[in-house]
Amino acid sequence: MAHHRLASTPDTVRFGMFDAAFDPVLVVQSGDRVTVECVSGGVEVMPPAGSPYAIPPALQAIHDSNPPRIGPHILTGPIAVAGAEPGDMLEVRIETIEPNNDWGYCAVRPLAGTLPEDFPERYVSHIAVDAARGVCKPEWAPEMPLAPFFGTMGVAPPAKYGRLSSREPREHGGNMDNKELVAGSTLYLPVWVPGANFSVGDGHGRQGDGEVCVNALEMGLTGTFTFVLHKKAHGAADAGAFAWPRAETPTHHILMGFHEDLDLAMKQALRQTIDFITARTALTRVQAYQFCSLAVDFRVTQTVNGEKGVHALLAKGVLV
Repeated sequence: MAHHRLASTPDTVRFGMFDAAFDPVLVVQSGDRVTVECVSGGVEVMPPAGSPYAIPPALQAIHDSNPPRIGPHILTGPIAVAGAEPGDMLEVRIETIEPNNDWGYCAVRPLAGTLPEDFPERYVSHIAVDAARGVCKPEWAPEMPLAPFFGTMGVAPPAKYGRLSSREPREHGGNMDNKELVAGSTLYLPVWVPGANFSVGDGHGRQGDGEVCVNALEMGLTGTFTFVLHKKAHGAADAGAFAWPRAETPTHHILMGFHEDLDLAMKQALRQTIDFITARTALTRVQAYQFCSLAVDFRVTQTVNGEKGVHALLAKGVLV
């Protein structure tokens, strides 16, 4: 299978938006690998003049092009997978993720985050990253290990939605901010448009569950992905059966819920988990419900993206 490379340039990125009408910048076959070089951040969070941190040339070129912007994330793509059709499922294997910059940032901004009433002023921290040692170091905190992942990974949304901000996660994936999706994990996305049209960005060097101040360690990352198409007509276990993202790590299945009301996000994640269990076992729905209470961990993914997130962690090998 082919191995492609896609850089972030003014011609290959969209700033803060998903749209079914966007043309792909790359077309691949099922089974192909793509290495994507992603950048992060608008001009408002760049280091000031005289800072020891340099703005990467690729990011500066995007800023200089003054692209249209809706949401906060620079997304590279879309990448189309030949033969993908609505109702199929796209498997995205996250092979590797590496920092491509020696700094990142974490910002608080007015009217955003979990406690906007407590923190009404803009405050931006630029944080040193030592990729060779796998650590980051804020000026005001001890070293912390890196655990890089892409906060935003998604296919094109249903065409009826039109142009969407990248801020809110929805059934196409998008700004899920799920810190479990590190290298070695796999994301499954329902396909809504021909080609699927996958985009990625919003690199995070590390993040706590909740992402409470609205940012993680935001930074440039380079990721390698393998795309595998599952056709609905060919009987794949999930193709066409789940109209919502899910994922897996080497140790856990991950089911997700998104809603502006955290209680309803929890209910959605729970219903997704019950559906996942009953599709693969002989358990009834009420038995699966009880099993979730006994053995599944539910975590708050993030509380800051408009559509809040909850994800379930179902250990592999217990039931499925």
